[in-house]
Amino acid sequence: MKKTDPRIDAYIQKSAPFAQPILNHLRELMHIACNDIEETMKWSMPYFDFKGVICGMAAFKNHCALVFWKASLMKDPSGLFVDRKEAMGHLGRISSLSDLPPDEVLIAYIQEAVQLNIDGVKLSAKEKNIAPKVLIIPDYLIQKLDEYPQALQTFQDFNYSHKKEYVEWITEAKTENTRLKRLDEMIALLLEGMPYNWKYMK
Repeated sequence: MKKTDPRIDAYIQKSAPFAQPILNHLRELMHIACNDIEETMKWSMPYFDFKGVICGMAAFKNHCALVFWKASLMKDPSGLFVDRKEAMGHLGRISSLSDLPPDEVLIAYIQEAVQLNIDGVKLSAKEKNIAPKVLIIPDYLIQKLDEYPQALQTFQDFNYSHKKEYVEWITEAKTENTRLKRLDEMIALLLEGMPYNWKYMK
């Protein structure tokens, strides 16, 4: 029996029309690849777990993304990963179902990622230090930044940690009103060139 999460149903329903069949298809392949895979939400995005994180997926304004958590340990025989120096097994821009590899190829990748977790294979300390950091930024946050070029430029110039602080602060808002208020506060801070935790910086 599939272990589904209604929050992912809601996420897909709120996504752009082009993204819905892509996300539904990726979701289905996860369960075909592993009967025991579990759905969850992390950082306001759908993720799939089995004895640890396997994959995450997201919908943006014009494309979708699929990220393999332990891509640096995977073989990648079909050359699907764009550049593992910049992303954890981030597949190229997925704008339609035709952009995806054949189902059997993607299922094999998912099963390899599952097996890594079953075997308890972990990133070494060295690999953790060089492992690419993936920060999935919600489309609504990107759209807000696009309205303020100066704030957008400041955000883009920040290092990974500063960007992550803002993204987590926004996505962890419990209500829509809180999220909207935080978005406005974020823009105000960025226009001043300040990171989210500027008060604690020396």
